[in-house]
Amino acid sequence: MRQGVRLGVDVGSVRVGVAKCDPGGILASPLETVKSGKGDIDRLVALAAEYEAIEVVVGLPTSLSGREGPAARTARRFAAMLADRLPPETVRLHDERLTTVTAESGLRAGGVHGQARRKVVDQAAAAVLLQAALDAERLTGHPPGEIVRGSS
Repeated sequence: MRQGVRLGVDVGSVRVGVAKCDPGGILASPLETVKSGKGDIDRLVALAAEYEAIEVVVGLPTSLSGREGPAARTARRFAAMLADRLPPETVRLHDERLTTVTAESGLRAGGVHGQARRKVVDQAAAAVLLQAALDAERLTGHPPGEIVRGSS
């Protein structure tokens, strides 16, 4: 398992959830929610620098059958813009099927409801995504998902 902090990013049309893991790559935890749109990439670049992240894992929303739709195309574009601003081979796409459902369920079970849940569900989904990526790397011995090349 590679050593170093990684960020997990759950891209949404309204909010971008962000999670981070410990330097040992063991446990992912929610970090913050960023408003989608102007300044969101800037904030993620700043977070990557602040935490000296070795990698940023962006969720790739696919259908249960594995097909990619409009949300996946949006995530790919977002990841490419982020990759333009970070060192080469820092950004990866990883399957995020059911992460929001899992996050919602966990928050509900933890007694977080209504408006409070909406404020943190994206962070929680990012943590579920990042934990899945960490677990996949630990299981296979290889970095998870696919490398994203910048658009330039």
